[in-house]
Amino acid sequence: MPMVGSTSVFTTAEASARLQQAVHAKAVNFHAMYSSVLGGIVTDPAFMVLPLDDHMVHRGHAVFDTAMIVNGKLYQLDAHLERLLRSAEMARLQLPHTPEQLRQIIIDTAAASRQREASVRYWLSAGPGGFGLAPGECVSSSFYVMIFRAQPEPERSYTEGVKVVTSTVPIKPPFFARVKSTNYLPNALVIMEAKNHGADNGIFIDHRGMVGESSNMNVACVTHNRVLWHPTFDTILTGITVQRVLQLAQRLVEQGDLRAIKVADLPVAEARGC
Repeated sequence: MPMVGSTSVFTTAEASARLQQAVHAKAVNFHAMYSSVLGGIVTDPAFMVLPLDDHMVHRGHAVFDTAMIVNGKLYQLDAHLERLLRSAEMARLQLPHTPEQLRQIIIDTAAASRQREASVRYWLSAGPGGFGLAPGECVSSSFYVMIFRAQPEPERSYTEGVKVVTSTVPIKPPFFARVKSTNYLPNALVIMEAKNHGADNGIFIDHRGMVGESSNMNVACVTHNRVLWHPTFDTILTGITVQRVLQLAQRLVEQGDLRAIKVADLPVAEARGC
């Protein structure tokens, strides 16, 4: 075998310096992070890290949610936080703080970011403590918050719409679909498959040929007879945004712009005909 150089072993000071040097150009979009491991907020991307022994990293035993800062205000934070707590209960995760404290941490991290338009993502994990499977080894559960600027949708998405394809990636079983966990491998494969076919996103289809959801959003259609049709939420994630859309759409029914709102199984053939 060819000779190779030895691997560096860093001192604490050297490792800290290397973390600073490793900050990449896209980190300009990372504005603030809270870590329960650190016990506070950092605004230097070099320290927006988490321990490798956190079960979120090596076992995926964690849940998350995402809200938005819109015009300097946290939009629908409570609804998103409630969903996080439901996911945590389903994943049998212990809370490191009370729900009220978690909410305040999110608000404080958003304030520390000094951003008026940004994404707010937060994670609850079984926590650090080892590399086993069961969370009994974890020293405590962990909570992280990140304020970042998401990649905006291209302008053509608003003027021309988006192109979607049905996906061959198997849809998640209903229980796991309703838990917003960090296991997004199927979701990543869906959008990769769509990109390979020249589309913007893909749509999960269940074994009955019914529309499920997209890689990171819910899917609905408006039929030719002006019915807003959304799949049932029995086997997919209950989207906070689409719940708001369904509420607002009721006004369109009252105005006569829509004839009805329908939440029921949506066959692929019906969706394609919208």
